Amino acid sequence: MVLLLLFIVWEIIVRVLDTPDWLLPAPTKIFYEGFVGWSNFYPDLLSTIEISLFGFAVGAVIGLAVAVSLHLVSFLRNALYPLLILSQNVPIIVLAPLLVIWFGFGLLPKIIVITLVCFFPITVAALDGFRQTPAELKHYMNMAGSTKTQLFWKLEWPFSLPSIFSGLKISATYSVMGAVISEWLGSKQGIGVYMTLASSSFRTDRVFVAIFAIMFLSLLFFVLIVLAEQKLIHWQPKGEDRN
Repeated sequence: MVLLLLFIVWEIIVRVLDTPDWLLPAPTKIFYEGFVGWSNFYPDLLSTIEISLFGFAVGAVIGLAVAVSLHLVSFLRNALYPLLILSQNVPIIVLAPLLVIWFGFGLLPKIIVITLVCFFPITVAALDGFRQTPAELKHYMNMAGSTKTQLFWKLEWPFSLPSIFSGLKISATYSVMGAVISEWLGSKQGIGVYMTLASSSFRTDRVFVAIFAIMFLSLLFFVLIVLAEQKLIHWQPKGEDRN
């Protein structure tokens, strides 16, 4: 209802002020362009979905592997965790052209961009989940004679799943943004290419079609991760049950 009200107000303001389409098109014209130009936009949408999913999968695997390594090997955590923080201070939009110089215009630099965007939230969330495992439960398992491996897989890993899924939800939405940024570098297809061509030709309605598509994909990926979370950690207490 809020979104519908926003579109109605947007439509009224544009029509009352007689705003030119190249400056701010009305929502009806944006949706009409999306409907009419669907056949041309669909290949770009599909290309972005494919690269987003692939990059997200790579970023999730690397993020979890880094988190587990840093958690289990304390000297690695002390040495590398500051570097992880510093890596996020380098703007991706600045780093991206260097990746093109080093690796060319193929798939590899695009996957690297998405991976750099996705892995950090997962790593940080997983590390926080590992650290928040109740000390009394660790003490109980140590008293029972569990090994470090058993302690991790039977206690720390299950307990950290809610935190891991929080990182996955953030990274899933970032993956679409990373894919679009990577397509700006140089690509034959994708929402980023579609948006660049539309902007250069002052087709603002098509730019908004691309923006709405990015928002929809981000929301869709987020919802899919939420559904997976509900299936995999159905034992997690909710609301007042945690108390």
